[in-house]
Amino acid sequence: MTRAEANAAMRVGGRTADECIDAGARIVGTGEIGIGNTTSAAAMTCAMTGFPPDEVVGHGTGIAEAVRLRKVAVVEDALRLRTFNTGDAVGLLAALGGLELAALVGFELRAAERGIPVVLDGFLAGASALVARAMRPEVGRFFVASHASNERASAIVLTALGLTPLLSLGMRLGEGTGAVLGIELVRSAVALQCQMATFATAGVRLRGHA
Repeated sequence: MTRAEANAAMRVGGRTADECIDAGARIVGTGEIGIGNTTSAAAMTCAMTGFPPDEVVGHGTGIAEAVRLRKVAVVEDALRLRTFNTGDAVGLLAALGGLELAALVGFELRAAERGIPVVLDGFLAGASALVARAMRPEVGRFFVASHASNERASAIVLTALGLTPLLSLGMRLGEGTGAVLGIELVRSAVALQCQMATFATAGVRLRGHA
């Protein structure tokens, strides 16, 4: 992408976040559906974390090891041939990412800017969150990891974000299923915290206490 295209895609994501929040959402989730985008996400993750491609590139939708090694070579080529500066998150996104990743970044940034928690689903949502946090470090406190994806780079990304996943169900893809489960878990936790009666509020007296 060009830098202008990356910014335009982020604006699309930001508008989508606004639409969700203006419609009443008080927590949102991010996921994606695509083919080949784990390769661009892996390139971004390598650039952001310093991990080598062979440790980041996974099997995606279940590809054979020979195909995974071709993906590793593609990521190595991208990191070698593309011009980017790790201190320039937008430039890195434009050089190594894709339109859908840029839209995710914009969505995550705008939701956090408006004080709305963002539940991340899978590797790509996490890789986008790394870029979003690099752009604005304060947004990281609004991110919640829904589940521990089986995708190889997921643990690398979540560790870099300082997040502990809520669930571990053996899921791999990041199409949003985990985010839905995570959102409901967060809602339940908030309800318990805010609405569950204590002994005092319920008028329960312990034996031997007045």
